Amino acid sequence: MPQAANDEKYYQVAGAGSLGQRLLIAARDRIYQDFERCCRPLRPSTILDFGVSDVVNEGANFLERKYPYCENITAVGLSDALAFRAAYPTVQYLKAERNSPLPFPNCSFDIATSNAVLEHMGSQARQRFMIGELLRVARQVFVTVPHRYFPVEHHTAIPLLHYWMPTFRLTCRILGKSEWAKEENLIFMSRRNLNLFVPATRQSSIGFTGIKCGPLSSNLYLHIT
Repeated sequence: MPQAANDEKYYQVAGAGSLGQRLLIAARDRIYQDFERCCRPLRPSTILDFGVSDVVNEGANFLERKYPYCENITAVGLSDALAFRAAYPTVQYLKAERNSPLPFPNCSFDIATSNAVLEHMGSQARQRFMIGELLRVARQVFVTVPHRYFPVEHHTAIPLLHYWMPTFRLTCRILGKSEWAKEENLIFMSRRNLNLFVPATRQSSIGFTGIKCGPLSSNLYLHIT
């Protein structure tokens, strides 16, 4: 499934004014706070935002919505991003090819960040490649993903049944959401999954973020320096 289609389907379960959207905004506001706490960006810091959405609303693209120095952000996505570029005209935007090296020299940025992209890479090998590319072009990396143990599955709004894949697949098929039960579209992420991508030579931290519910929190972050 193309990323643009992923974006549109994802935001359907968090429609404007809904409880889902309010929770999404609250979660991403907390993610932004953790980004600032972990990465400590300064005014001249250069930031790469990998995998931005061309869906523009109060829940999408939290970095561009909240960061005060958008002129220092370079955003990368898979589409022409006409809506994104209109909404954030001071952000530099670059269209990239799926699963291809990033078109930047080593250490081009102070920080590379990516929200809700890693789980859609299609395989662990592609996830590892993505993290490797972010580490290549930036001095530190901050990646966030939906947490598989949050009681409500993020993309489908199905409660609890995603804890066991056979029930999740069956429910998705019944509800006409079978695409979300395929690893090529969605890989459920846990702390253990994220730890697989940390190079032995780097320092890192993995923590809960988003809607804080202890080990059932809505999101996870991976910070690598």
